[in-house]
Amino acid sequence: MPPDPGAEVLDVVDAANRVIGRATRAEIHARGLRHRAVHMLVLNTAGHIYVQRRALSKDSQPGLWDTSAAGHVDHGEDWEAAARRELVEELGLADVVLEALAELPASADTGQEFVRVYRCCVSVEPRPDPHEIMDAGWWSPDALAAWMARRPHDFTAAFHAVMRCHRASAAA
Repeated sequence: MPPDPGAEVLDVVDAANRVIGRATRAEIHARGLRHRAVHMLVLNTAGHIYVQRRALSKDSQPGLWDTSAAGHVDHGEDWEAAARRELVEELGLADVVLEALAELPASADTGQEFVRVYRCCVSVEPRPDPHEIMDAGWWSPDALAAWMARRPHDFTAAFHAVMRCHRASAAA
């Protein structure tokens, strides 16, 4: 059976994050292959962090709270272009100034994704895509940290890793 022409095609990477091939998103996830993704933290001018609750229709970690926006890096796409595309698709945010915050290695916590983490500050309200996001809101860093400590299983494993990067950069 030929591949679905609308299927998302991603680069497959090795343990050193070098491209070694490409495959559909479904195949990559089914086989646990390493690939690339971006996660973005959106902050407002008061320093609050926008977090989203993944739609129940998501095939991975439905209903869990996660970064402001996230997604795969498509085949041949660069990291920043993927970050900008996801911010527009998920939150309707364009023309933001992105700050590269950190890179996370592929692991079980990231779903075998090498993750580049970005942060941006906005003065407009995001417009979440209801097909992707079932709930969302702004949280102060302290309130979010308390919630995460009290109910860690409300959040994706990747979100915990992203927030550790954010806290480390804020403390530096």
